[in-house]
Amino acid sequence: MHTVPDQPALSRLFRMQWEEAQGNYVLLYPEGMVKLSQSAAEILKRCDGARTVPAIVGELEQAFNCGGLRDDVDDFLRVASERGWIV
Repeated sequence: MHTVPDQPALSRLFRMQWEEAQGNYVLLYPEGMVKLSQSAAEILKRCDGARTVPAIVGELEQAFNCGGLRDDVDDFLRVASERGWIV
């Protein structure tokens, strides 16, 4: 099992961008593309290598006026780490 970095950043192997044809954000990499859900995109937008995981959670909870997102964010970041999306 991968551990989540304290200050996650998008891997240099991937580029996130809005894809008009898909109608949502995607992760581009040399071999293809990953279509992201809205929640995945919102988390990855904040993975800049400067924000800590608690800061990311706090920003998301404030932006979407809800609480209790820590477990969901941790789960997603663990999967993103396993897939090499974040470092």
